[in-house]
Amino acid sequence: MKDQYWKRKSLAEMNTAEWEALCDGCALCCMHKLEDEDTGQVFYTDVACKLLNLETCRCGDYANRARAVASCLVLSVNRPEEFSWLPSSCAYRRLANEQELPAWHPLITGRPESVHEAGVSMLGKAVSEDDTDDFTVLRELSDSA
Repeated sequence: MKDQYWKRKSLAEMNTAEWEALCDGCALCCMHKLEDEDTGQVFYTDVACKLLNLETCRCGDYANRARAVASCLVLSVNRPEEFSWLPSSCAYRRLANEQELPAWHPLITGRPESVHEAGVSMLGKAVSEDDTDDFTVLRELSDSA
């Protein structure tokens, strides 16, 4: 991408289209997570929100997600504390922490599938919450760079 707006604008300065384009499509924010009450460590499971399209790693009802799923994490620059629930590879979290986007990020490569090719996304790894009573803990949140 020629206009690397994320290098010259803060998250608060971005327009809606720029903000939305930061999402790499990994779907990790749509995974159910577990937090160890004693240590505060956060772990991902392989269980996805019922709205996640498992074939595209995109929300099936993005515009209405917060109404449809009460626990949906709707990101806002005004609530940066919620970024700690995002993987360390997430553009929102990285930019909030003054880090560069990873080399595989679609804004860098110009290709939306680069996140999947890098093995960072949940494509082919998730099950819908509607289809399971069991889960697998995939990884600790802090290790998901």
